[in-house]
Amino acid sequence: GGVATCHALEFLEREYCFFFQEFRALLSDYQSHLQVFCLVAMEKPVSLSPEHIRDEKVKVLQSVSCINHDEVVLGQYDGYKDDPTVPNESNTPTFASVVLRVHNERWDGVPFVLKAGKALSSKKAEIRVQFKDAPGDIFRCKKQGRNEFVIRLQPSEAMYMKLTVKKPGLEMATEQSELDLSYGLRYQDVKIPEAYERLILDTIRGDQQHFVRRDELKAAWEIFTPLLHDIDAGRLKALPYQPGTRGPLEADELSKRMGYVPTLGYVWAPPTLAKF
Repeated sequence: GGVATCHALEFLEREYCFFFQEFRALLSDYQSHLQVFCLVAMEKPVSLSPEHIRDEKVKVLQSVSCINHDEVVLGQYDGYKDDPTVPNESNTPTFASVVLRVHNERWDGVPFVLKAGKALSSKKAEIRVQFKDAPGDIFRCKKQGRNEFVIRLQPSEAMYMKLTVKKPGLEMATEQSELDLSYGLRYQDVKIPEAYERLILDTIRGDQQHFVRRDELKAAWEIFTPLLHDIDAGRLKALPYQPGTRGPLEADELSKRMGYVPTLGYVWAPPTLAKF
């Protein structure tokens, strides 16, 4: 049984690499990232009608400016080309960090950094909104990072506000903490459906709210198709990175250039019943 299992895993790995190589699956995955991006950036719809919601999503996509090459970092993890089905000269990215800019009154000047990758240090999907420092902040020299609102989609679904608080005690010192709503802890008696369970139920009900409309799909591909052409033409190169890391160092440098300030020494952990 062990040999058969190894052969099966090897076959699946090769098939995966072939699919990834031929169809550029990572940048195709960005279509799902755009759905989340739209929900964050869209204006309030007229109603909760699926058509009204999708109208606002289309408006956001149509307001996205052309992607600037200086605001794109592509990566390919070391070892990807070891598979015999992958050409030695492959430029297929296994990591991408792309800045989107929405040219409208609300979001003009605010960068949206979309990041996705394979073989990284952690597997998660989250929306992270970082707030600028307040003018004249008297705690600036003592802060460990900026305040952030985080929506964690998976794993361990949660919404939490990361902020600077005073440490308990007599000393005037601060630390990073959070106001946390972890779904698994707060709603222990509620069955939280998987993503595809919800979509199947919506299909049965005829609710198209979470499905992509034709004009929405067209607007989404108009954003990334020029980028795909540039990758095919060799105008953008994938940078190497080690598996188990955050990706190319250039991606973190891009985020910093966009104004993002990393928090040092803080790691969010889902709360457990043992803490209460």
